[in-house]
Amino acid sequence: MIDVTDARLDAAGIREELLDPGAGAVVVFEGCARDNHQGRSVDLLAYEAFTPMALQELARIRGEAMERFGLIRCVIHHRTGEVPLLEAAVVVGVSSGHRKEAFEAVAWIMDRIKESVPIWKRENYRDGEKAWVEGENRQ
Repeated sequence: MIDVTDARLDAAGIREELLDPGAGAVVVFEGCARDNHQGRSVDLLAYEAFTPMALQELARIRGEAMERFGLIRCVIHHRTGEVPLLEAAVVVGVSSGHRKEAFEAVAWIMDRIKESVPIWKRENYRDGEKAWVEGENRQ
């Protein structure tokens, strides 16, 4: 239920993977490519990953989230390569007995991804420049 792929992400398909009769809550987050960052016009995003290590770290994060939040199911897919505007670069979905745990889990998972998964984002700007975006460090 984790994946790092250069294929377009299917949030609707991921949602289907989360359905369970015991789930009172299903939350799916899509992190999409937007057209601006810090006042600059962005044309597209490009992601690179050290895939074996990224998969290992995503599996660790998923396992910890399952235990920490009592999740029923958890799916994490991250895209690599070029991601056009409006398309998802990452999809995180969870199902749980209650909404509070589901929302908290998705936020926690996204924070961990940005902290520790070896996936790097480059922004391609309208003016032709490109820049790597630094990850976030959350304490």
